[in-house]
Amino acid sequence: MELDRLDRDIIAALVDDARATYADIGHHVGLSASAVKRRVDRLQKSGAITGFSARVAPQALGWTTEAYVELFCQGKTKPSDIALAVAKFPEVVAAATITGEADALLHIRATDVRHVERVIERIAAEAFVVRTKSSIVLSRLVDTPPGAALTDARNGSHVVGR
Repeated sequence: MELDRLDRDIIAALVDDARATYADIGHHVGLSASAVKRRVDRLQKSGAITGFSARVAPQALGWTTEAYVELFCQGKTKPSDIALAVAKFPEVVAAATITGEADALLHIRATDVRHVERVIERIAAEAFVVRTKSSIVLSRLVDTPPGAALTDARNGSHVVGR
């Protein structure tokens, strides 16, 4: 999907405030409210915009501790098998296959270190897991929501959410 400068500006405005009105966004990007609505509808239909949601501080929900866990799996464990297994754990907020020695990297949020430990123990008990390596997050240095900084790869310019 090809995004032009206006599409990128509209997306950046929505990332900054998904509750902004089409009129507010239009004023910001130089379009009418109806033109913004048509573009947002097109961006949703194309899959560029996948939905709208509230960003909630994990601490407000009691998730005060986070960790990254590398999974080392036996043999030729399929990514779909890893995904199916870790999806059972609500504490796993993201998972990806990665390059390097580990097969996958999990992002875990929990109430405390003991909770992280219990989750890791349960994940390590999965039949395909050979070992894990974990790191507890001490503090977040950068925490940019997806889409807040949009890059136009063709000319290297950046559009940053307001």
